[in-house]
Amino acid sequence: MAKETAKKTVKKVVKKKSKIPVHSGSIYIQSTFNNTIISITDEKGGVISWATSGALGFKGAKKATPYAAQLAAASAIEKAKVRGLAKVRVFVCGVGSGREAAVRAITNTDLEVSSIKDITPIPHNGCRAKKPRRV
Repeated sequence: MAKETAKKTVKKVVKKKSKIPVHSGSIYIQSTFNNTIISITDEKGGVISWATSGALGFKGAKKATPYAAQLAAASAIEKAKVRGLAKVRVFVCGVGSGREAAVRAITNTDLEVSSIKDITPIPHNGCRAKKPRRV
């Protein structure tokens, strides 16, 4: 007879990572022609929360609307408030239609906005631009 070896199943105990409270941070708004991405970071640059128009259920051309950007900003802020966020700096990047609506949604909350800065990259006669689109 063959010996039966009983295998013991050992469950690993995984501790949930503790969420350190964050009092101040930065909000990055990337607004393109197709979507709006909101990222909220702490002082070191680690992402606390994020939201996009597409993740909220908007599809196709509706992702690029100002209303979708407003809801994305509100969703990201609600997730960050759980961590204790109170003071923010806002950085806006991109040329999409959702940038103004996202900034307006941030200023309507009870967060203290210390500065709003546009960090959209602008070429100073660098690479040659693409040819104009003909429709």
